[in-house]
Amino acid sequence: MALKQMTSNHLVGAVLTAARRASLVATSCVVLTGCDVSSLDTSQQSDYAPNLPRLNGIAVVEFVVNGGVIVVEVDGDNAPITAGNFVDLTQRGVYSGVAFHRVVRQPEPFVVQGGDPQSVDPNFPIQALGTGNFIDPVSGVPRYIPLEIRPAGEGEEIIYGSTFSELTIEEKSPALPHRRGALAMARSQAVDSASAQFYFALSDLSFLDGQYAVFGQVSEGMDVVDQIKEGDRIQSATVISGIENLKQP
Repeated sequence: MALKQMTSNHLVGAVLTAARRASLVATSCVVLTGCDVSSLDTSQQSDYAPNLPRLNGIAVVEFVVNGGVIVVEVDGDNAPITAGNFVDLTQRGVYSGVAFHRVVRQPEPFVVQGGDPQSVDPNFPIQALGTGNFIDPVSGVPRYIPLEIRPAGEGEEIIYGSTFSELTIEEKSPALPHRRGALAMARSQAVDSASAQFYFALSDLSFLDGQYAVFGQVSEGMDVVDQIKEGDRIQSATVISGIENLKQP
């Protein structure tokens, strides 16, 4: 079962309860649309995707939205590639000025999604957002990152390029679950299609666990997240600590 975004692509392959399925299908969105990429090879090696930035440890990112401050702890211990990509894009200034183009609170709190680089252009129609990726300025091609989820438990290896349901390990829980305030990457149905777009979970969303990559948690300012409206912009995005943990390829 997939939750449809406003265009033709989909996000959620997680199985919902009947009640949540009925209430969310018509309104939800957590999706990066417009991606048509081949899935990367599955690996559990620590040197997986050596061409991508990595965060070895923790970093803290501060967003300013509508004058309010949101502080997020980004977890490179459990999601080094996803966290490294996010911190790298923040450091590059990619997120400063971008809009939140999808906000779903009804029929129940779901997500606030933003990070489409196209939204920096104030003339770009908000209804058309959700298809943008980060374009590497050197290569001129989009940067995609693999789905990256570590199961909870001592000694568990990170799983790349596959959902828990694809591996028939739905009984496992991720080390970083979709609880209220979680920061995760949006993507299309292709598991390795995340690029720049992200979302905040507005409530506990356990049905997304094992399907989408959580890589951080709001530590301050969840009240600011709760007030975000569609079209609001990130006034600034700054790495306030842990930038020394970012390792470039």
